[in-house]
Amino acid sequence: MAIVAALQDTRIANALAPRRRPDFVQTPTVEAITRRALAYLNAGFSVHYRGPAGTGKTTLAMDTAALLNRPIVMITGDEEMATGTLVGGQRGYHVRKVVDRFVHNVTKTEETAEQRWADHRLTTACREGYTLVYDEFTRSRPEANNVLLSVLEEGLLVLPAQNQNEAYIKVHPNFRVIFTSNPQEYAGVHDAQDALGDRIVTIDVGHADRELEIAIAAARSGLPSATVTPVIDLVREFRNTGEYDQAPTLRSSLMICRMMAQEGFRAAIDDAQFVQVCLDILGAKSTFSGKANGKRKQQHEMLLSLIEHHCPSRATSGANQHQAWSDQAAAPAMRGRETETTDA
Repeated sequence: MAIVAALQDTRIANALAPRRRPDFVQTPTVEAITRRALAYLNAGFSVHYRGPAGTGKTTLAMDTAALLNRPIVMITGDEEMATGTLVGGQRGYHVRKVVDRFVHNVTKTEETAEQRWADHRLTTACREGYTLVYDEFTRSRPEANNVLLSVLEEGLLVLPAQNQNEAYIKVHPNFRVIFTSNPQEYAGVHDAQDALGDRIVTIDVGHADRELEIAIAAARSGLPSATVTPVIDLVREFRNTGEYDQAPTLRSSLMICRMMAQEGFRAAIDDAQFVQVCLDILGAKSTFSGKANGKRKQQHEMLLSLIEHHCPSRATSGANQHQAWSDQAAAPAMRGRETETTDA
């Protein structure tokens, strides 16, 4: 996410200052996507970044929003999101007490209590002309997002009837929305209603190319490009095998590279700490039942082969180190079989 700071003005306490993160990596591909998005936003349209998890949609959305140079309001969609969560609702009471002593020795007291209305983030953004980043908007139920239809088409935000003092808000001309979402086949994702999709411009964002992943990993970990390149190639090849339940993304590469930077180990098959971190992070991308020891061992062997190929040994025989890790992985299973034999 872009580096942001809360603005001090109490009127816009829910907004974030537009600041680009210093380690945001620009490549021709990223610049081309950003230029397209800014062209649509400057023309008055809203933009939707759609793509798989781990492709940097949220980071790209926050960076694009920062380039508009308007305060940013961020919302994250979820199943519990409702219209009131976006717009606002009644919050607290205003109590008024009047004591009348106009007639001598006669006191008249009158008390009234009125509920107060509190704007939420969409209402604030519409009033002030801020940029709204609606992250993972398809994780909210479609009916919760219906309020956006009139906002994006007619430029009117319809407020609930509970707000007796104001029925509508005319949307500020600088108001823009940048949506992000995962593909609809992801768990927990709702189908976006056609009416909303018809009002926004969708830009598909895929996995970064190799050069971009190397540049990002180097920038985020502080390691040289030559050091992170084997890790990027390892994770990319693992992703290409399809032997996982959850696709390993650039985040997996960043985790490994940041651990290398923190702990000071090398990307090599003969560095036990590096191998264990790779097995922890990449092995977790698959789920196995209690009886799937064979499948687990098969994936373990595949990962070791990939590590050996992309991160060869610098001191000892890679084949010997591979065999040592294979024996270590097989040991728990062998112990299990020995226990079963003894019990019998």
